[in-house]
Amino acid sequence: MNRRNIAPHDISYEEDSVSLTFHPYNILLTFTLAGITALFFAFSAAYLYTRVTMGIPPIKLPSLFFVNTALLLGTSYTMILAKKAYLNDNTEGYKSMLAVTIVMSIIFVIAQLIAWRQLFGQQIFINYSTTASYVYVISGLHFAHVLAGLPFLGLFLWTAHSRMKEPVSVLVYFSDPEKQLKLKLLTRYWHYLDALWIYLVVFFSLNYLLS
Repeated sequence: MNRRNIAPHDISYEEDSVSLTFHPYNILLTFTLAGITALFFAFSAAYLYTRVTMGIPPIKLPSLFFVNTALLLGTSYTMILAKKAYLNDNTEGYKSMLAVTIVMSIIFVIAQLIAWRQLFGQQIFINYSTTASYVYVISGLHFAHVLAGLPFLGLFLWTAHSRMKEPVSVLVYFSDPEKQLKLKLLTRYWHYLDALWIYLVVFFSLNYLLS
């Protein structure tokens, strides 16, 4: 169902949400991401300071950390496709891309658990060394933020399946400015998690290679 057949207009997704720039949800997410960024940078600085001053060797990341990087990049791409489907009023494409994002995110969660198990298999536990503790804590915090985002993805998919059944309900869903804003914020959050994970993998890898 294409809302342009009913009420043709050229207003884009970004233009629709301009008036919602200072919406409480938008402000809340901005402050949340700023806080998360400060937290991870603080942990990174503490890790680097501790490793250098105490002369503790860094931990080599299991290969699954790099596989998970590809998985998260994939989820960012599927979120972009979901947004494009939303803008094009492509109901099935929108729902399918949300579903794929959820599946890939769950695979990431499982793969990360296996990656930690690989560390366990090397007798590298959280109390193995200070650097090992930082690896577990920092990657665990990121893991927790992925878990926190999954219910919101599920809610979007459930809402789409339950409400987008008739032409009128599809029109209302696609024309709702608040729905547009929430999708934009969720997409931004997911891209942020992707960028944060890449930073963490590069940070730990460089520490290992340059030690």
